Amino acid sequence: MASSSKDIVRRYLEEVVSTGDLERVSEFVDSQYVDHNDPGVAGIEGAKRHISAVRSTWDDLKVTVDEQIEEGDLVVTRCTGRGTHTGRWLGMTPTNKPITIQAVNIDRISNGKIVEHRGVADTFEALFAIGALSVPNER
Repeated sequence: MASSSKDIVRRYLEEVVSTGDLERVSEFVDSQYVDHNDPGVAGIEGAKRHISAVRSTWDDLKVTVDEQIEEGDLVVTRCTGRGTHTGRWLGMTPTNKPITIQAVNIDRISNGKIVEHRGVADTFEALFAIGALSVPNER
Protein backbone atom coordinates (compact mmCIF):
# COMPACT_ATOMS: atom_id res chain seq x y z
CA MET A 1 0.00 0.00 0.00
CA ALA A 2 1.43 3.37 -1.04
CA SER A 3 2.02 6.01 1.62
CA SER A 4 -0.09 9.14 1.54
CA SER A 5 1.69 12.40 0.86
CA LYS A 6 1.10 13.43 4.48
CA ASP A 7 2.78 10.22 5.64
CA ILE A 8 5.79 10.88 3.41
CA VAL A 9 6.34 14.32 4.93
CA ARG A 10 5.64 13.15 8.50
CA ARG A 11 8.03 10.20 8.19
CA TYR A 12 10.72 12.43 6.65
CA LEU A 13 10.51 14.83 9.61
CA GLU A 14 10.37 12.07 12.23
CA GLU A 15 12.70 9.47 10.73
CA VAL A 16 15.28 11.64 8.95
CA VAL A 17 15.30 15.23 10.23
CA SER A 18 14.70 14.20 13.87
CA THR A 19 17.39 11.52 13.78
CA GLY A 20 19.94 12.95 11.36
CA ASP A 21 19.85 9.71 9.35
CA LEU A 22 21.26 11.17 6.14
CA GLU A 23 21.43 7.75 4.47
CA ARG A 24 17.61 7.78 4.27
CA VAL A 25 17.17 11.22 2.66
CA SER A 26 16.85 9.71 -0.83
CA GLU A 27 13.88 7.60 0.34
CA PHE A 28 11.87 10.81 0.78
CA VAL A 29 13.52 13.54 -1.32
CA ASP A 30 13.61 13.62 -5.12
CA SER A 31 16.85 14.26 -7.02
CA GLN A 32 15.21 17.42 -8.45
CA TYR A 33 14.31 18.74 -4.96
CA VAL A 34 14.24 22.53 -4.54
CA ASP A 35 14.11 24.42 -1.25
CA HIS A 36 12.59 27.82 -2.02
CA ASN A 37 13.73 29.17 1.37
CA ASP A 38 17.39 28.53 0.60
CA PRO A 39 18.48 28.59 -3.05
CA GLY A 40 21.67 26.75 -2.09
CA VAL A 41 19.67 23.70 -1.06
CA ALA A 42 18.88 21.57 -4.08
CA GLY A 43 18.70 17.88 -4.79
CA ILE A 44 19.39 15.05 -2.37
CA GLU A 45 22.89 16.30 -1.48
CA GLY A 46 21.55 19.79 -0.76
CA ALA A 47 18.90 18.33 1.56
CA LYS A 48 21.59 16.31 3.33
CA ARG A 49 23.79 19.41 3.81
CA HIS A 50 20.81 21.35 5.19
CA ILE A 51 19.88 18.64 7.71
CA SER A 52 23.52 18.28 8.74
CA ALA A 53 23.80 22.04 9.32
CA VAL A 54 20.59 22.15 11.36
CA ARG A 55 21.67 19.20 13.48
CA SER A 56 25.10 20.73 14.07
CA THR A 57 23.29 23.61 15.78
CA TRP A 58 20.73 21.47 17.67
CA ASP A 59 22.19 17.97 17.77
CA ASP A 60 19.25 16.55 19.74
CA LEU A 61 16.54 18.19 17.59
CA LYS A 62 13.21 16.36 17.53
CA VAL A 63 10.44 17.51 15.22
CA THR A 64 6.83 16.79 16.15
CA VAL A 65 4.09 17.01 13.54
CA ASP A 66 1.21 18.92 15.11
CA GLU A 67 -1.20 18.88 12.15
CA GLN A 68 -1.24 18.43 8.42
CA ILE A 69 -3.46 19.35 5.49
CA GLU A 70 -3.20 17.72 2.08
CA GLU A 71 -4.56 19.44 -1.02
CA GLY A 72 -3.69 17.98 -4.41
CA ASP A 73 0.07 17.48 -4.52
CA LEU A 74 0.72 19.87 -1.63
CA VAL A 75 1.12 19.04 2.07
CA VAL A 76 0.97 21.78 4.68
CA THR A 77 2.54 20.75 7.99
CA ARG A 78 2.46 22.66 11.26
CA CYS A 79 5.28 21.28 13.37
CA THR A 80 7.35 21.98 16.45
CA GLY A 81 11.08 21.47 16.78
CA ARG A 82 12.64 21.05 20.20
CA GLY A 83 16.32 20.77 20.93
CA THR A 84 19.35 22.18 22.69
CA HIS A 85 21.49 25.00 21.29
CA THR A 86 24.75 23.04 21.07
CA GLY A 87 26.33 24.60 17.97
CA ARG A 88 26.89 28.01 16.40
CA TRP A 89 23.70 29.70 15.25
CA LEU A 90 23.63 33.03 13.42
CA GLY A 91 27.19 33.62 14.63
CA MET A 92 26.31 32.97 18.30
CA THR A 93 28.28 30.51 20.37
CA PRO A 94 26.39 27.55 21.85
CA THR A 95 24.46 28.25 25.03
CA ASN A 96 23.35 24.66 25.78
CA LYS A 97 19.88 26.07 26.46
CA PRO A 98 16.70 24.35 25.27
CA ILE A 99 14.83 25.88 22.35
CA THR A 100 11.41 25.44 20.78
CA ILE A 101 10.72 26.49 17.21
CA GLN A 102 7.29 26.30 15.60
CA ALA A 103 7.06 26.14 11.82
CA VAL A 104 4.65 25.80 8.94
CA ASN A 105 5.98 23.98 5.90
CA ILE A 106 4.52 23.51 2.44
CA ASP A 107 5.90 20.55 0.52
CA ARG A 108 5.00 19.41 -2.98
CA ILE A 109 5.01 15.65 -3.51
CA SER A 110 5.47 13.95 -6.87
CA ASN A 111 5.81 10.21 -7.45
CA GLY A 112 6.05 9.57 -3.70
CA LYS A 113 8.89 12.03 -3.01
CA ILE A 114 9.29 15.61 -1.84
CA VAL A 115 10.18 17.77 -4.85
CA GLU A 116 9.65 21.28 -3.45
CA HIS A 117 9.78 22.83 0.00
CA ARG A 118 8.97 26.24 1.40
CA GLY A 119 7.97 27.38 4.85
CA VAL A 120 8.36 29.73 7.75
CA ALA A 121 9.83 29.09 11.18
CA ASP A 122 9.22 31.25 14.25
CA THR A 123 12.76 31.57 15.57
CA PHE A 124 11.86 34.59 17.72
CA GLU A 125 11.08 32.57 20.87
CA ALA A 126 14.24 30.49 20.41
CA LEU A 127 16.33 33.66 20.26
CA PHE A 128 14.75 34.76 23.55
CA ALA A 129 15.39 31.33 25.07
CA ILE A 130 19.12 31.43 24.37
CA GLY A 131 19.45 35.04 25.54
CA ALA A 132 20.15 36.55 22.12
CA LEU A 133 17.16 38.88 22.53
CA SER A 134 15.75 40.51 25.61
CA VAL A 135 13.01 42.93 26.51
CA PRO A 136 14.27 46.23 27.91
CA ASN A 137 13.38 46.78 31.55
CA GLU A 138 10.35 48.92 32.07
CA ARG A 139 10.85 51.91 34.34
